[in-house]
Amino acid sequence: MEYYEIIVNGHLDPRRADWFAGLEITQLSGGKSRLAGEVADQAALHGILNRVRDMGLQLLAVKRQD
Repeated sequence: MEYYEIIVNGHLDPRRADWFAGLEITQLSGGKSRLAGEVADQAALHGILNRVRDMGLQLLAVKRQD
């Protein structure tokens, strides 16, 4: 498993973490949100990114943490 941070434009409700494979959702200043946590594999990461796209959110950053 790898740890990822995904930043999107728009505030997401932290109660919707189940929509994003259980990633922790944190609202940031400037109307942004951070999704962070362990992702099982590349297929799971693409599933999360597809959900971001399907919700019409602007993807600002994807960062894998070492």
